[in-house]
Amino acid sequence: MDANNKRPIVIGVTGGSGSGKNSVSRAILSALPGHSILLFEQDSYYKSQDHLSFAERLKTNYDHPFAFDTDRLIADLQKLIQFQPIDKPVYDYERHTRSSEVIRQEPKEVIILEGILILEDERLRNLMDIKVYVDTEDDIRIIRRIKRDMQERGRSLDSVITQYLTVVKPMHHQFIEPTKRYADIIIPEGGENQVAIDLLTTKVESILNHD
Repeated sequence: MDANNKRPIVIGVTGGSGSGKNSVSRAILSALPGHSILLFEQDSYYKSQDHLSFAERLKTNYDHPFAFDTDRLIADLQKLIQFQPIDKPVYDYERHTRSSEVIRQEPKEVIILEGILILEDERLRNLMDIKVYVDTEDDIRIIRRIKRDMQERGRSLDSVITQYLTVVKPMHHQFIEPTKRYADIIIPEGGENQVAIDLLTTKVESILNHD
């Protein structure tokens, strides 16, 4: 595809940690065979923290809007919308700062932008064609987060619970949940809601097939 083709469709998928955002995004991917689709994650755009000591980096609140380099995210998304490739940053979670590596990303027909705070910035919202909020109860999200962090990230139960209660939950109610009002579609229970997934993908297909 190039600049002579139609503008890519940008779908924003948001919700709290453990809400099922990734499940919804993957369901959209699998439901649209034959189309070129890019899963574009806000997590890649955490700010560089090279200017901070490692001890200071450990104190970063990753659930706050200030943690993200939103200006670069917007600039890169605008390039993709114009069918221009980008060099997507890579975040090093072990060093708690941006890696020196980048990933060359080519534009696609459909861009799924996924992240906890993608609806928080009006400039970013204005680039989206469809805005989705995955709405899952707090108790289900914390259970999913405990399982994920303990099984996949080697975290202790106490550390996961402490982080959730002191940072994740208050940031969710302060910054993430209020963005639900900007959503075009609210999907309860994430990727398990097949009816909502079917309706969403049918809408995307209708846009893709529209002359």
